[in-house]
Amino acid sequence: MFFSFTLLRRRTRLCAVLLLPLIWQLSAAGQQAAITGQAVGTIYVMTNRANGNTVQVYRPSSTGLQLVQEIPTRGLGTGVTLDPLMSQGALALRNDGKILVAVNPASGDLTAFVVTPAGLKFGSKVSSYGALPVSVTIHAGLVYVVNQLGLANIAGFRVDGTGQLQPIANSSHVLAGAALALPAQVSFTPNGSELLVTEKGTDQIDIFRVHADGSTDGPIARPSAGKTPFGFTFGPGGSVVVTEAERRLPMRTTVSSYHLGTGVALKLVSARVPNQQTGACWAAVTGQTAWIVNTGTANISSYQIAGDGTLTLINPIAAATSPTASPIDTAASSDGRSLYLLESGTGAIAAFQVNGNTLTPLFVKTGLPLSIQGLAVQ
Repeated sequence: MFFSFTLLRRRTRLCAVLLLPLIWQLSAAGQQAAITGQAVGTIYVMTNRANGNTVQVYRPSSTGLQLVQEIPTRGLGTGVTLDPLMSQGALALRNDGKILVAVNPASGDLTAFVVTPAGLKFGSKVSSYGALPVSVTIHAGLVYVVNQLGLANIAGFRVDGTGQLQPIANSSHVLAGAALALPAQVSFTPNGSELLVTEKGTDQIDIFRVHADGSTDGPIARPSAGKTPFGFTFGPGGSVVVTEAERRLPMRTTVSSYHLGTGVALKLVSARVPNQQTGACWAAVTGQTAWIVNTGTANISSYQIAGDGTLTLINPIAAATSPTASPIDTAASSDGRSLYLLESGTGAIAAFQVNGNTLTPLFVKTGLPLSIQGLAVQ
């Protein structure tokens, strides 16, 4: 299925405008080689190319990152630059690291790969059952996608060990905000019993119950604590950390936390904790630290997550990027030692060493297409 992207290009970009210049903390030498420490993990990046979407695979080397594979998804990206999909989770890696799933936004489908010692192996491609799939999630043998345009909806699939995707009956549901939703992310909760979806357009978080057969019901919509809820991640003690772009107002961005209760309960813990930055959109957690990417001010903030899910701002600027970087997706290695960041304005991956609640810049790998969106790390 193919779509016109005139509407997409005209929509207000929530997280792709740089408003304030910052001092770039990475030296010129640091762009080519590691400054200190050693990055870890295998890094997957979706190129989102209009003439053929691909996934690039990188591994750490003595001089930074080495491209070891680029494999077609057999679908199409949008080719749009600077946060093209306005979403978190365009790539999803299963917890066991054996299946990777990518969205193909322009052709309206999903691709599943099998992760092997030799690299990625194509598994299958299926329709996303909607327009402009922007975020995907995987838990055990289940995959769910959220489609952004038209009547925004979710759709579910089963995936086996060979990467074969099969649609699940009674799994497709329109979001609470329907055509106004502008969803940013879909994700299973850690135990796989619910799906959460953030709606940027309506300031809501949708909750879907996942049944034993993989089907879903819902949504139950709860108001977001802050405006423009975008990306989210799960922290210790059943916590959910949600970024809030706050209509992209300068220096007004916030982050809220919730607690996952039984059933479909989502209890607010910390409401709209500010960091004095602009355009908080992406989030990752290592240990008890939440890393928040502020696209508008081109930096990363850090928050402490208490055992009950309470958020405390540690550092408004834990790390800064180039003023023209337009940072978007972020992800941590499975051991929590490295944090990676996509720079959509410069076509690069920035790497940081994680030391508790501080970040040490390692290097910036340049040469990626400006249409990149989607990052997963093993």
